[in-house]
Formats: sequence, structure tokens, C-alpha cells
Amino acid sequence: MPRPSHVRVVRRLTSNGYNADREAVTVLANAADPLAAVDAAIDGVDDEALTITKSDAETAVSRARAATSTSHGSTDSSGGTVDRPEAGRSTSASGNGGQNTTGSDGTKIVEQSMQAGRSPTETKGVTAERTGTADRAPIDIAKDITGESTGTGTYEDFVTVFRDRYDRLARQLRSRVNHRPTDALEKMAGGSEAGIVGMVNDIRSTASGHWLVELEDTNGTFPVLVMKDRAIADDVQALLHDEVIGVEGTLSDDGGILFVDSIHFPDVPRTYRPSTADRPVEAALISDVHVGSQEFMAEEWSAFADWLHTPDAERVEYLLIAGDMVEGVGVYPDQDEELDIVDIFDQYERFAEYLKEVPGDMDIVMIPGNHDAVRLAEPQPGFDEELRDIMGVHDARITGNPSVVTIEGVSVLMYHGVSIDELVAELPDELATYEDPQNAMAQLLRKRHLAPPFGGHMRISPEASDYLVIDDVPDIFHTGHVHKLGVGQYHNVRLVNSGCWQAQTEFQKSVNIVPDTATAPIVDLQTLEVTVRKFT
Repeated sequence: MPRPSHVRVVRRLTSNGYNADREAVTVLANAADPLAAVDAAIDGVDDEALTITKSDAETAVSRARAATSTSHGSTDSSGGTVDRPEAGRSTSASGNGGQNTTGSDGTKIVEQSMQAGRSPTETKGVTAERTGTADRAPIDIAKDITGESTGTGTYEDFVTVFRDRYDRLARQLRSRVNHRPTDALEKMAGGSEAGIVGMVNDIRSTASGHWLVELEDTNGTFPVLVMKDRAIADDVQALLHDEVIGVEGTLSDDGGILFVDSIHFPDVPRTYRPSTADRPVEAALISDVHVGSQEFMAEEWSAFADWLHTPDAERVEYLLIAGDMVEGVGVYPDQDEELDIVDIFDQYERFAEYLKEVPGDMDIVMIPGNHDAVRLAEPQPGFDEELRDIMGVHDARITGNPSVVTIEGVSVLMYHGVSIDELVAELPDELATYEDPQNAMAQLLRKRHLAPPFGGHMRISPEASDYLVIDDVPDIFHTGHVHKLGVGQYHNVRLVNSGCWQAQTEFQKSVNIVPDTATAPIVDLQTLEVTVRKFT
């Protein structure tokens, strides 16, 4: 059976009327038999004691180990006692505690044993030594809507946010396109070469199979025609309403339409070179925990948390969670039939308990998702004060969705990823599918916007500025939402969609979603290489 976690140790202590220092809990949880160690600690303290100290815990672990060695120990050829590795612990030649495979993109995938929790022997030490938090670079957070929301939903608000989107993305394109305003194009002579930067207002095919696209700028609209036999016709397949593009071509004889020779997206420059950390340090990127669901994978989560305490994970100093901490209430039809915890606040209380299993010296950053108790409209502010108090474990940094989080000099664009649904619905399979979410993420980077279409299933809050524009190219783009593992690279930006911690629900079965569960992509911040740890 899986090893008891920190939470199980705390529950055992509290059920017997004892508190414990944090260091004591870690010592007890790291024991070969944590519950036996807890019992030994309770038996060993004074009757009037209320708190188990680290010293009490270390003494109890030694006594429990001695008792186990006496009754179960074996001897080597010299007569000495041999420590037994944990039953079922899988190790590979590289000593990483699991079986290695390599994904199609070169990503290392480690099938982690469910019992890979602690070090195989107690005598070799059990808790990973990480850099002290005082020695780490401070975490910087930008593009956070929390406390800055001004949108009231008026017509003027929507005009403001779309104008802001256009202005910022147009600036990225005007160095490549000789832009002329739409009203100036209308006055140019037929046959003139011209360019325009505009927002896609309409896309339709003609009777002859050509593509007619209507572009809009701040002065008006203008039609452009992409001939079906041109190589750039494939780019039309990638267009979405409300994204900003640039086109160049030649005006028709009557000057009423622009025949397109080239299409330009804001995109990530191919010459982009990401920043990396200047020391060996790693970050775990996860999402979609869904505590409160009957399908929440508690044992797999505990195996992951246990692994974080091992020497294999000593370089993992950051945990970034991209939304959906809990299952929520009323998110989809008949969800109440699949809930293990029906009260939303109780769900967050339980999530906080599971978060306590994570090493206390890790820096944690969390953003909300569409199942969380914040507004659905994006950008989403971070959790309110009541929920922040509930989830105050490890002084986790809570920020909005999306946010740009910089750790060790590496910028991570954290976005829950609801817009991936829109891309999968609108774009051809070679550009966006649920099976390969990293491809949809690449399209968002190409468009330099996290949610281009307006008016679909996704809700957008009209703010004074468009928080969904990708002004600066991130080094890592981290999403979740679709419950599928996706790791890739786009113009040297590392892409990670991190799977989930929830087994397939009845609702997912009804819509044919097979989730990738209990996966923890680990990013080396010096190289941006990814190792996926799978705790199944």
C-alpha cells in the first residue's frame, strides 16, 4: 500500500490529542513505517506533553526502526543487517526511481513507482536538501488582473479593450508591413502595392473557392482576397475572428479590394533565445488537481508529494499550479453526482491539507481555473482573501489567470487554457487537437494572444487594457484545462500542458475525453528540458 503522507501523520497525531512541530511531522512521515513511528512518539513523550518535537520524532523513528530490524531484518554474508528497500520501488539504471522512456519530441518520461516516496533506506537520509529560500532569486509576477479590474460590461468598455488589443498587436506588425489605414487605401489608385494591419472581422470563401477576409482597423474595414492556388492560402486556415494580422499585396484595378501576396502574424521571432537560470534548479509544472471530485487521485498525489521529499527531487524548488485546485460546484450538468465534497469551502480546506504534503521549503505559485471559485470571465483575478487564508500553506503566491511569473530569471506565462477549447473547435486538426494541446498553444503564441475569438463559449471581461495580449515572449508557456499532457517547443519557447490529477469522470466519458492523469512535468530551468514524472 502507498506510504502514509504528512497529512496522514498529522491526522494520527491530532486524533490522539497531540500537535507536532513541522520538522517533527517531516521526520515521522519519512520513516519506513510512519504510523508505527507516530505511535512510538506518542508512547515516548511525557503524559503532560501536548506537542511532539523534532527530537521526540527522531527518537521514535530510531525505536521503530530497531523494532523492525529485530523482527524483520536479514543478514549479509558478514552477519550484518541489510536494510530492505521499500517493497515495489522501481529503479532504473540512472537511479531516478522509475522506468525511463522517451517521448516523440525527445522529452524524458519517467514512470514513477507509486511507492517511490522516500529514500530506499532510512540510514541514507530521507529529506531533500534544497537551497534556502533566502538564497533564491525573488519571484516576480506581472500582468496580474487581481485588484485592477475596471470592466463594467458597457459598450464603451468593449471598444476600449479591442482598441487596446489592436494598438498593441499592430505595433508588433508595423515593422514588417507598410501599413496604410483603411480610409487611405480607399483613396489609392488601382494596381498600387499596399499593406494593411487589421483585426479579422470576417472570413468566408467565394463561389470560386478563394478566401475573402475583411480586416478592420480604427478607421474602418477593407476586404482582402487570398487566391486558393497561392501557398499562403494555408495560412487562412489558421485565422480566427478578432485576431490581428498584417497583409501585403496589390489593389484591384478599381481599388476596391486587396489581392494578398503575404500574410504576417505577430508571432514569436525565429531568432528568439530564451533566458535560463544560472544555477541547477528545477520547477514542477502541474494543473487540474480537482480536489472534491470522486475521481481525485489522492494516492497518486501523495506519491508525487512523497517524491518531492527525496534526493531525486532536491533540485525541484518551485511548484507552479495552473488552475483548477478544486472540482467546484455546478460547473457542468449533473456534477453534483460526481462530487466527493459538496461544499466549495470544504473543497479548498481539503486541497490545503493535500498541499501540506509538499515540502515546506518549496516556493508555490497558483492561478485559478474555470472550476475555481472566481469569476469565469477572463482575465480571472486571484482568489479572494477568504480562500487565500484557507490555502495559506507555505505562503503560496496566488495570482491571476493569466500571469507572467519570473523565477530564477526565467519567465513563465501561466494560463489555465480555456481558449484551447475554442481553437480545437475552430482550427483544422493539424493545428489544434486535444491529443496534442501543445500545438494549440503554439498557435496562441503565433497570434500573440491567449484568446482571440470573442463571442464564443469563452467569456471575456472588457478591461481598460487587454490582459490576454502576449506583449513579451515568455521562456516557458504553461497551461492546463484540457487534462492532456502536451510538451513541445515553438520558436525556442518551451510549451507544457501538464495533464491532471483526476481520473476520467462520467461527464468526460460522455464527451470522449481520456485524461492524462498523475503527471508532473519537471522543467530544468538551466536548459528548459522537461522530464515528465508519471505517478500511476
